[in-house]
Amino acid sequence: MGEVVVVTGASAGVGRAVVRKLAREGASIGLIARGPAGLDGARRDVEALGSRAIVVSADVADHDQVEGAAEQIETELGPIDVWVNNAMATILAPLSEMSPEEFRRSTEVTYLGSVWGTMAALRRMRPRDRGTIVQVGSALAYRGIPLQAPYCGGKHALQGFLESLRAELIHEGSSVQLTMVQLPALNTPQFTWARTRMPREPQPVPPIFQPEVAAEAIVWAARNQRRELKVAWPTVKAILGNAVAPGLADRYLADSGYDAQQTDTPVGPDRRDNLFEPVDEDRGAHGPFDEESHERSVQAVLSRHRRSLGLGAVAAALAAVGASRAARR
Repeated sequence: MGEVVVVTGASAGVGRAVVRKLAREGASIGLIARGPAGLDGARRDVEALGSRAIVVSADVADHDQVEGAAEQIETELGPIDVWVNNAMATILAPLSEMSPEEFRRSTEVTYLGSVWGTMAALRRMRPRDRGTIVQVGSALAYRGIPLQAPYCGGKHALQGFLESLRAELIHEGSSVQLTMVQLPALNTPQFTWARTRMPREPQPVPPIFQPEVAAEAIVWAARNQRRELKVAWPTVKAILGNAVAPGLADRYLADSGYDAQQTDTPVGPDRRDNLFEPVDEDRGAHGPFDEESHERSVQAVLSRHRRSLGLGAVAAALAAVGASRAARR
């Protein structure tokens, strides 16, 4: 396709799956993350699939580093067509057991990192009057869960940020597109290196999906002018349930949300986390939950094709009405 795409958090998890999907389609990709080992692995993936990649080691919480990365990528690959804000950092603990520094750090990466990425992309896209910015979101942008207050807060904040910015771009008559992809629980390395103060190892809240399900949706969203894309039925259920009965959701999560986010394996004394410094290992796209993870989502496929399905349903209904009238005659 000849596109130039930037992916933050490109070294692992959803970002790594997105990078592989884009590379298969021929995009040139700017890879932004902190850990050199994961970045090198992502670059090798891209080159093995016959595409070009530029690696930039940068902390998205630092505005100047993000701006510098964007400048380097445009210099080496050309004008950026798509920017995917995917980088995140989290800590699993009750708020009472988090330090202000930990909360700030998670917020700066998850929320401000995406704001800085959006600003860097807009500085380049707005004068050209073209381009797409994809925000990787979550069901937790609508429904907060216990033990992840900074992450949930960051995703909620991004929802409001994009609504404000979208209205500004419409006011300007800009052709730059914004989209947010709300994801379900995913089998990524996030849970192997997120900071935790819980007694047992973290896990995504089941049902769990493979990161390729997310990658398919994110790349599709970059091609199609969809305001928001909700991926998988658990995401839709969480958003609708919170809209209808948020108090019931509060009580349900108070009872089940702690155990649902932990495995049966105790946290080891030498466990490393990536909140402030990267764990410099190439852990790829998948976490340790392959056996219980779904490789596809029927809802996600139907959502991406809702227009054609809707037109088909209308056509079928009209045909049925016509047949009924003909039978009466």
